[in-house]
Amino acid sequence: MPQDWTAFTAAQHATWRTLFEQQSAALPGYACADFLRGLDILRAVPAGVPDFAALNRHLKPATGWEIVAVPGWIPNEPFFDHLANKRFPAANFLRPPEQIGYSEEPDMFHDIFGHVPMLTNPAFSEFLVAYGQAGLRAEKLGASDFLGRLWLYTTEFGLVVEDGELRAFGGGLLSSYAETVAALTSPEPCRIWLDIERVMRTKYHFDEFQRIYFVVEGFEALLAATEETDFSSIYSRIADDVPLEPEDAFPGDRAYDGPLQPVRPGPAFMNGGARP
Repeated sequence: MPQDWTAFTAAQHATWRTLFEQQSAALPGYACADFLRGLDILRAVPAGVPDFAALNRHLKPATGWEIVAVPGWIPNEPFFDHLANKRFPAANFLRPPEQIGYSEEPDMFHDIFGHVPMLTNPAFSEFLVAYGQAGLRAEKLGASDFLGRLWLYTTEFGLVVEDGELRAFGGGLLSSYAETVAALTSPEPCRIWLDIERVMRTKYHFDEFQRIYFVVEGFEALLAATEETDFSSIYSRIADDVPLEPEDAFPGDRAYDGPLQPVRPGPAFMNGGARP
């Protein structure tokens, strides 16, 4: 669908600038280095709601990806097809000013700010392509829900170890300051090393902070695990099993036992928002 960029109001551009400036300033020390470097792609276009056409003129030569406007949630098959062909779908609407710290559904800020910077990492970029291809196969097998859990626990709420320290790379975290802090500093949630079958067995929450986070050793390891795993065998093995609650233990779990990040002051208007 067209983005209709000229229809965005001065108030909406101001909302975007506030979100971008305060969130990007708060994330060093919490976000992974690739995300922080990738923000330069967004800074290459004028401040305010980004014009997707202008953004694509910078993004596609650098990464091979382009942004396509969608009305929000879209069906599985076109979503997977977009990813498999390096088209990242982004919502065509922006949260209203009164929801600046808490959006009831993923909006343009979540999709663009939270996800686009990571497209600049080659291994993560190829992971998304492989995920899209796997999704198209999963649709034919009726297994998209299992694959949706992999998306949620990596692309939205994934953590990575970087130079011995825990960092966030998931877009659901990086567009939500409050949950980023909770994921990296709170002793309450469980943090375990990524195992794809374990992820596919595990339920998740839409309307509150996650109670379990999965940790990867790096984006090359995430890509390799995706390429080397026989997803169809997992689907068959777990098809009739009762999904795990996030708090449930599972044989073979390897807990991340490294240091957590210290809490630092952040943007006050984001401190209460569970979702981006």
